[in-house]
Amino acid sequence: MGMIDSGSEAVQYVRFQSPHRNSRGHFTGVFGLVNNLAREGRLSDEQEIFRRRSNSWYDAAYADPSTIDPHVYDDGINPGAAAWFKPSATHLLSRVSGYLEILSAHGVDCQALRSADPGRVIYEDAVQIVVVPYAQDSTAAHRNANGGGA
Repeated sequence: MGMIDSGSEAVQYVRFQSPHRNSRGHFTGVFGLVNNLAREGRLSDEQEIFRRRSNSWYDAAYADPSTIDPHVYDDGINPGAAAWFKPSATHLLSRVSGYLEILSAHGVDCQALRSADPGRVIYEDAVQIVVVPYAQDSTAAHRNANGGGA
């Protein structure tokens, strides 16, 4: 369940992601989308400088959940796991616009999602949660209950 703030309204977690599934069946997040453009050599020098500086800033500003729990993004254990910002992470959210500008310049779709309850929480810290989306979670439970597995 989503967290409740003091005003008795559900907290709205925020995620920026592709509206299209990638080759693994997941929705790539905003940072991954820009990093993919960089790997493909499609960024201008200015965009690459922004990406490197901003990625370094984000790396210093908050923990990568996979360094704390190496299995957090393991598809067999946590299928479709995805990180969502807490709304209180305004210092992190305010810098996402530069990434969105890069994606827009390259015609790469990215959508902002908001949800009070985006899935089963498998990791949480001061600025983010990582969840297994409920649709993915039930699919995995169904596979495992029928003797299938990841």
